Amino acid sequence: MDAFLLYLGRSGLYLSLFYAFFLLVMRRTTFFRFNRITLLAGSYLCLLLPFIRIRNAAAGSAEGGLLTLMAGNAPVDAVMPRQAFPWMEVVLALYAAGVLVALGLLLRSAWKMDRTIRSGETLRQKGYRLILLDSDIPSFTWMRIIVMGRKDFREHPTILTHETMHVRFRHSLDLLLFAPFQVLHWWNPLVWIMRTELQLLHEFQADEGVIQKGIDATQYQLLLVRKAVGEQRFSMASGFLHAKLKNRITMMLKPSSSPLLRLSYLALVPILAAFMFACNPARSTESVEPAPVTDQPHTKADALDKENVPFQLVVEKPTFNGGDPNEFAKWVNSQLKYPPEALAEKIQGRVFLQFTIDVDGTVRNVSVLKGAHEALDAEALRVISASPRWTPGKNENGELVPVTVTFPVIYQIR
Repeated sequence: MDAFLLYLGRSGLYLSLFYAFFLLVMRRTTFFRFNRITLLAGSYLCLLLPFIRIRNAAAGSAEGGLLTLMAGNAPVDAVMPRQAFPWMEVVLALYAAGVLVALGLLLRSAWKMDRTIRSGETLRQKGYRLILLDSDIPSFTWMRIIVMGRKDFREHPTILTHETMHVRFRHSLDLLLFAPFQVLHWWNPLVWIMRTELQLLHEFQADEGVIQKGIDATQYQLLLVRKAVGEQRFSMASGFLHAKLKNRITMMLKPSSSPLLRLSYLALVPILAAFMFACNPARSTESVEPAPVTDQPHTKADALDKENVPFQLVVEKPTFNGGDPNEFAKWVNSQLKYPPEALAEKIQGRVFLQFTIDVDGTVRNVSVLKGAHEALDAEALRVISASPRWTPGKNENGELVPVTVTFPVIYQIR
């Protein structure tokens, strides 16, 4: 659940950056088809970006191997403690309610549109179906279906030309592809703004197609103004009387944008990369020397204390709580408490400790070989130092000997 909310937050951030760039830089350009394709492709790319971890990839394969105390041991996880109030459950419930509302609005629009289509007379035309209504309904297009009033059909053939452009350019498919963003990211206001911008791009492209058919631009603009009263449209359809009439007329009069402006999208690459890097913090995953990832970790302590025996060299190894190699890891896990300051900053990492199991089974000389964070290091030291007695190790002569062990504590917020 937490991972899903984190994914929504990150993908929402990338979508917001992408949409903000479009609104500030590209919305005034005349690349209608190019902007349509880029807007949809970029939106779906933003859904995939949270799965790409820049830092993790750069860190190499060390992230994939976990250092264990003995062969077969599981790493020690410090799990985020449960909060008294189930905030995550509440947030997820609110999000799910929003998803249902957004989905319901789309289905309601589709139902009303279907009901309107079924109520009219159907005329089969080349490449589309024309639905004529007796009422003075504003025209609209859905897929290969054009709906308009009989009066407009008789008196304003330009409107039909406009609607056929929506069919030709498959604008309804864009709205269908954009629907998942309305449902999944209903909480992001930029998603709703961009849906309006996408519909406006459709109108720009349809207007351009009408004028290229040889229709007088001035007369066409006057028709738009006359028909701009009494607007009624469906959210899932493209229509002749789409909003932002002033923008449409302005775009008709605007000269073509320089093709070089298409390269402006390249400016997004370093911006998104920087945010991806910031959203994927990772600690160094280099192996601890001289304690690499092996079945039985060893330490350099024998070079410092001649009486100590490295864990991997002792003949009869020390055991904890009955001899199961996993028991000490389980005990440490049960004692660890995630430091509040590290939890608040979502700091994770691995703390590698070194300690000696003395001949009487006590744990002494606990130290940090490689730390992750001051608070995480201190908590790991506290727990290991409080370890109950072990069964001490023995050498080849059966004598009790102090044994030095390297042990990792892996902090993970779940």
